[in-house]
Formats: sequence, C-alpha cells, structure tokens
Amino acid sequence: MLAETFRLGNTEKGLHQYCINLKITPGSTLDQQTDQSGVEHHGSLPKHLQISELLIREVVAGRLADGARLPPERDMAADLNVSVGTLRRALDRMTELGMLNRVQGSGNYVCRKDDAASVYAFFRLERPEGGGLPTARILSAQSLLRPDDLKTETGCSHVLRIRRVRLLDAEPVALEEIWLDAEGAHELTAHDLSESLYLTFQRDLGVAIARTEDRVGLGHVPDWDGALLNIAPGTPCAHVARKGWSDDLGLVEVSQTWFDASRAHYVSRNR
Repeated sequence: MLAETFRLGNTEKGLHQYCINLKITPGSTLDQQTDQSGVEHHGSLPKHLQISELLIREVVAGRLADGARLPPERDMAADLNVSVGTLRRALDRMTELGMLNRVQGSGNYVCRKDDAASVYAFFRLERPEGGGLPTARILSAQSLLRPDDLKTETGCSHVLRIRRVRLLDAEPVALEEIWLDAEGAHELTAHDLSESLYLTFQRDLGVAIARTEDRVGLGHVPDWDGALLNIAPGTPCAHVARKGWSDDLGLVEVSQTWFDASRAHYVSRNR
C-alpha cells in the first residue's frame, strides 16, 4: 500500500506544517473493481465522492486540521491519479457541505464541521490512527422468507439479506450481515447495491435511514467468510449489533458487524 503524504504549508495566520496521509493502493481504491481479497464489486461510488469522503473523514478524525491549506489542485489530482476536473468536483462538494473555504488566489482551506452530511456519516469504523476511506464488496444479496426472530416493523413476507466485507483504504477490516425489511427490498440484487447501502435504500426504495442504535461488544468471526479477514471462523472479535429506523416506516434494518480491532476501531464522537 502506498502512503501519499501531503505537506500542507502556510496559512495566513503564520507558518503551520500539516501532514495528511492518504493511503492509496495504486489502481484499486479509486479505479479497480476487485480488492486484494479477490472479491469483485460493482457499486463503487464515483471518484469525486470517494475523494470528498476520504477528506471529510480525515477532517472529522482530526488528522487534517481546521484551517489547513490543501496542496495545489494539480498536485492533489496527480497524487490521487485523477483529473483536475474530478478533484474539483470533490472540492466543490466539500464547499457545499461547509467543510472547505476556497479563497481565490490563495488556496483551499479546511473548515472543521463534525456534523457534515457525508455519505458515510453512519459508518463508525476508522483506521487505528483515524480516518480511512470506506469501501465494500458484496458477497451475497439474497431474498429470503422473513425469519421469525427478525423484529423489524414493516412485516414484509420476504426480506433482503446482504453479506459483505468492509474495507478501509483497500484493506479488509470487517464482515457485515444486513437484514432489510422494506417494500421491494427483496427484489434488489448485488448489482443494484452501491458501496453505500443507505444511498441505495434511499435511491431505489425511498427508504431513508434517519437514526441508528449500535451496541458494541464481543462476538465471534462467522463461518461464512471469515477467511476474507485472514481470521479463523469462531475466533473472538469485536462486534456491533445495529438497528436502523426510517422516520416513515419505523425499524427497517437489523445488522451485525464483526471487525478486527487491530485494523479498525469503532469511533463515536460527541460534540
């Protein structure tokens, strides 16, 4: 994995040296459709969204300081192996979210905003050092008869079960199993799903997850694909049990996440 280091220089307040490590695997994080585990995926976010999400998470994690000046746009684009136009779309989005101040003739300055409406606002896993770009690889998406113990509120006869591996900076760190109970959910296939499932739910089903509850504890690596984490099934690991509510439909999502605490930490920041 290649660590690209941005040296962030002077601000108008004086000389400040900032550094952000953007971990980029050449040809994979922003380009390829497979990762180092060999799992194929089809729902990558557009490159400009990936870049803006990466920068937003670095800001929220405190790895990119409030007031830091970003490198020149052409340098950033070259380091990220994208066009200047793509980078500018990412920076435009950050500006719209109130996280970037673009000063003509001076540069682009970071504005810290902890409650930014980012794509991954509900995703709590970060690299141990903070931040990291989340991606996902779908392992299966199946329409199943509603299990008796699924306590969601819409009561559909068939529900969607999604299993996937989550990555940070292209490294597998977690396994997820998500159950979605919503009208038409069981008709979705793996090819329909974005790396951000909440975007897919809102776009294709009109279901917006408005709030979640996470319970963090100890679990065991499941036997259906623990090898993707290079951890034997049944090995104790960190575990998150999540419930997700829509304002209109009530409880629609129940999920579990098993993650390797040596590669990712669960982070919840309070203002």
